[in-house]
Amino acid sequence: MTQTTQQVIAAADLPERGQPLAGGIFVTRYWLNGEERALVLLDDELSGEWGKYGVKIPGADSYSDGEANTRAMAEAGSEIAIKALGLGAHIPSCLEGQLVMAAKAEGLVALREDRFHWTSTQRSAYGAFGVYFEDGSQNVYGKSGELRVRPVRSLPIR
Repeated sequence: MTQTTQQVIAAADLPERGQPLAGGIFVTRYWLNGEERALVLLDDELSGEWGKYGVKIPGADSYSDGEANTRAMAEAGSEIAIKALGLGAHIPSCLEGQLVMAAKAEGLVALREDRFHWTSTQRSAYGAFGVYFEDGSQNVYGKSGELRVRPVRSLPIR
């Protein structure tokens, strides 16, 4: 079941970075598909496989649009994608993962540093990108490996 969450925010209503917004912490403003958006990191942490090893999921290879990637993953049966969407959120893309890492480096959010976290960006039929929040490095991991996910929300700014 998808939770009802805030869908848009007025620019004048944005809090300072690192402050509560839409059920999480406001990370930053950024542009996605020609639209300015607010990225929000949730406290929830999910764990699981990205998807089926050896199966390329059409529409899940955007480096910037984590919501589109996550929807494609869910349509293909990815349990962690379905869980993220159920929270009214999505798995961050490579770009969104780096924006979260930048907020961590600035002391705005706290993140686990002991293991890699999935992004929603697929590299191939066999691997997808993960981000290590200790140093921000990204690498490709086999889709059948179990990693964690920190879901995010991306709100259009009006």
